[in-house]
Amino acid sequence: MGIMESMNIGAHALKAHGLRLDIHAKNIANIDTPNYVRRIPVLNATEDISFHGLMNSMKEDVFGVGTLPYLQGGVTFNGCVEDPTLGDRIYKPGHPDADENGYIRASNVNPMVDMADAILAQRAYEANLAVINITKSMALKAVEIGR
Repeated sequence: MGIMESMNIGAHALKAHGLRLDIHAKNIANIDTPNYVRRIPVLNATEDISFHGLMNSMKEDVFGVGTLPYLQGGVTFNGCVEDPTLGDRIYKPGHPDADENGYIRASNVNPMVDMADAILAQRAYEANLAVINITKSMALKAVEIGR
């Protein structure tokens, strides 16, 4: 893997984890919003780097026994899914969102879960930022050696 590929993987990860952090922030901001449905971000690996996927890619190259195939790696943001759990029913007959029986549906956001997920997203963002900074310093050292 070259320096530019490393920077590219880091840049895609920064974008994906930044969007993930935005979604968790919106969930936390809408804790008290009636009828709000929690959104869950979906991240996927860009390639199948599981053991099964690695073995399948190696069986194509029969004569390259013992060599690992070149895998790009990285993560992509694939949108959001809605949390299927229902929020509590609250009796508020004068509320504009109340049904015919006078009940509204509270938000299904669990602040503890979204705070923990937001912290994980922030740490993943910081780790990928560190990868980009380390790659940048490696490139600068290579330029210094070349002088």
